[in-house]
This record gives sequence, C-alpha cells and structure tokens, in this order.
Amino acid sequence: MTEPSADSVAEALQEAEIAAWLGDRADRVIETSCARVYLTGDLALKIKRPVNFGFLNYETAALRHWALERELAFNRAAAPDIYRRVGAITRAAGGGLELDGAGERVESVLEMRRFDETAVLAEQPYAVDGELAEQLGRAVARFHAEAPVSEGTEPGGGMSYTIRSNANLLQDLAPKLGREPVEALIAATDAERARLEALLAGRREAGWVRRCHGDLHLGNILLEGGRPILFDCIEFNDVLSEIDVLYDVAFLLMDLDFRRRRDAAVRVLSAWLDEGARLLPEGLWPGLEALPLALSVRAGVRCHVQAHGGDLDASRAYLAAALAHLEPVRPVLAAVGGLSGSGKSTFARIAAPGLGASPGAVILRSDEIRKRLWSAAPLDRLPTEAYAPEVSPRVYGRMFDEASACLAAGRAVILDAVFMKPEERAAAADVARRAGVPFEGLWLEAPAGLLHQRIAARAGDASDADSAVLDTQLTRDLGDMTWRRVDSDGAFEPAAEALVNSFS
Repeated sequence: MTEPSADSVAEALQEAEIAAWLGDRADRVIETSCARVYLTGDLALKIKRPVNFGFLNYETAALRHWALERELAFNRAAAPDIYRRVGAITRAAGGGLELDGAGERVESVLEMRRFDETAVLAEQPYAVDGELAEQLGRAVARFHAEAPVSEGTEPGGGMSYTIRSNANLLQDLAPKLGREPVEALIAATDAERARLEALLAGRREAGWVRRCHGDLHLGNILLEGGRPILFDCIEFNDVLSEIDVLYDVAFLLMDLDFRRRRDAAVRVLSAWLDEGARLLPEGLWPGLEALPLALSVRAGVRCHVQAHGGDLDASRAYLAAALAHLEPVRPVLAAVGGLSGSGKSTFARIAAPGLGASPGAVILRSDEIRKRLWSAAPLDRLPTEAYAPEVSPRVYGRMFDEASACLAAGRAVILDAVFMKPEERAAAADVARRAGVPFEGLWLEAPAGLLHQRIAARAGDASDADSAVLDTQLTRDLGDMTWRRVDSDGAFEPAAEALVNSFS
C-alpha cells in the first residue's frame, strides 16, 4: 500500500479544519463528491474539495481557486444575482480561521446568494407549464447566442468525448445492466456518430460549438419571480462545456422527456428554435438531424450516473431511453389552419408531442416568422404595413422553407397559420410531397362569437390579430376546403389524438 504524501495529509487536515469551522456557522451543509456548500442566513458559501477524478482536478489550493474564479465568471452570464464573488478563508493571528481576514489565504470560497431549493425545477417538473417552457426555450437560446465561440475542438465537441466515456463506463456496468442492450447502444451510437461526422464538423466550423452550460438539466434551473435562471454550469473541464449548443439544450429536452413532460420539451424546442433563428448562425434547421444522437448521449450519461449511485432501476430506464432516441422515426407534416381565434396554436401544442421523433414535432408559427422577418421580438406589435398583401407570401415562403429543412433533418413539423387561400393550402401539401412524407391538413372552425371572445382574452401571444381582423376574415371566401374540418369549440384532445393516429 502506498503511504500518503505529506502534502496529501496536510490537505486532508486542512479540509477537516475548514469543514468543522464553516459547519459550526451553517444552517445546513450540502455535500457532493467534489464540493461542499454551507448555507447560512441568506448566504451560500462553496468550497472545492481536494480531489482528482481525472476529468476534474482540485488537488491544490491554486487549482481550487482557479476553478472558483471560473465558476463565478461563467455563471454570472446567466445568474448574476446569485454568484457574487470569490473570497478567502484566512489564518487568524491566534491560529484559527476567519473570512477575508488580513492573514494568509488558507482556502478560497465562492460566495453566492442563498435561494429556495424547492424552487429548482427538478423538484417541481410539473411547474413547467406552456408559458414557462416558452420562456425557458428562449432564455437558453439567448444564453447560447451570447456564449463565446470555441475553436480547435474535434467535430461534435464534448459530445464525442462523452460518447467514448459512456462506452467505457457502460461496458463496465454491462454485467448489471445487461450486456445485450449495452452493446446495442454502444454500436448504435458509434454508427450514428460516424454518419453525422460531416454535419458535426460543419457545425463546428460555422460557430455552433461554444462555451455552453454543459450540465443543463432541471436540477440546474431555478424558478424565481416567474422566470427561469440557469446556474451551476460546468467550469472544471472545457471538454465538457465547449460543446455544440444543440447538445447543450438536448440535456434539458431529454430530462423533460424522461420525466414524462414531452409536452413541455417540445414547447422548449420550438421556442429555442424560433429565438435561435433570430440570433444564432446559419444552419439552425439542418442541425436538427443530430438531435436524436444528442438526446441519446445525454440519456447514456444519466444511465451510468444512476448506476454508480446505486439506482439500477433508473439506470435501466435511461438505457432504454438512450436506445429509443436512436430508433429511426419517419417525419410527418401537419398543417393547422383556421380563422383568428380558432385555437390553432393551442391545438398544435397538444398534438406536437405525439408526432415524430422525441420530443415531438417542431411547430412553425406564421405569427412568429412574421415577427422575425420584421426583426421584432415575438410579443412586439407590428405596424400595419407588416400585414400588407405582398408580405404574406414572404411569410409563408419562409415557413415552407424551414419546414422543408426540418423534414430533411428527420424532424416532424406542424405548420400553424391561417391558410385562408387555397394556394397556401396546396403549397403546404406540396412541401410534404417533395419531402416524401405523409401530410395531413386540418381546418379549425368555431362560432364567430367564440372566436371574438378568444381574441379579446389573448395575452402574451405572438398574434396581432384583433376583432377587426377577424371581421374581415369572416367575409372572405375560403375556396374549396379539402382539409379535414375540426370543430374547435370544445376540447382539442380528441381531434389531436385523431391527427396523431392518422399517421400511424
């Protein structure tokens, strides 16, 4: 047996002294394998532990200080109100310890604002309603748009590293999890990674690999004041944080999907895409081809983490999810039309989780696309000229182009627009024909009085349509309506289920 070095003994004694000193002052202590967080009053004080796991090295005080400075800098981008400063635990004149004293620095400490732990979304996944999912998707896209671009990484960034790591760790766990599914996942992952080599390399060159959060699951998202706050991003290993932004958001999507919140996941995805189309580089839609791989790799990480934590049932469930994400699912195209107030967006959001590969169909809204073309935020009201007759063909044309790109990437799509003109409805069907995918068109209708009521009750929606717009629509001729008519004056779920079943 190797005798411990004098340095390691000193580090252990010092760690014990600091833990006892801070522990005496704390209401509660949170322990992890690499850190301790001491909660006292409205403060949270975090110290790194002197450990070395290979991918993470905090063996010396200098390395721990370096990691805390990075943790502060990286997390301030999304949570400036939580991450405050890096302080010092110093040696007092009498030999004890004090915070930010005049004596020698013994250890570095990260000072944060304490928050309600029950407000973390992992503690309340069903709090992620439609509005919050929308906010979350857009917040993550803005975070990615502001993140520094990384250079010099291999195609796929940290995802490639994690694929290799997953394979090694899962092989060790095969006797417990089952050798056949483990080997099937490793083989399917390697094949998909090889198939996407050119796509991933192109995304790296185009600036899609950035310094991301790296650990973006529900346990690292806080809900405060009705808005989501991202925190606790990875600072200790650039390989795990300098990744493709799609791989970053995939952790959140996978986590929601695994928790049976596919409805929230697909809303997050559509919002992330719409905001990303405003702020991120060219190539947003083709990149969706890599989403199944990204989801699978994230589930694979959770698989071995749960196994090493002793929860083999959860580990097997993540293994099954990782395999399912790589199973090919044929994309489909659905179009939902109707006059203003007919419930198109509500219907689309109910149907989306059941269409296509996880977490469901991307929803392309003409209202949001119009705002993008006008360089306006989703909830900004556009001027009258944005609705001039010559603008609508541009809006529909952009929507059809984006739908074609999504379908080519293997992603199901729902088009959400009025579709009042027969030629617009024919063009939607033609998108599906050219892509070689099944198509369904639905026309939602309800009594005029109900349509007016819904429009009057709208708040926080991208649609600018008011009662005057609806009155004009009610006078127009729809032409030959070949799409399936759906009464939208009641519950949408039966018709949404019928749409999903029509593609089976």
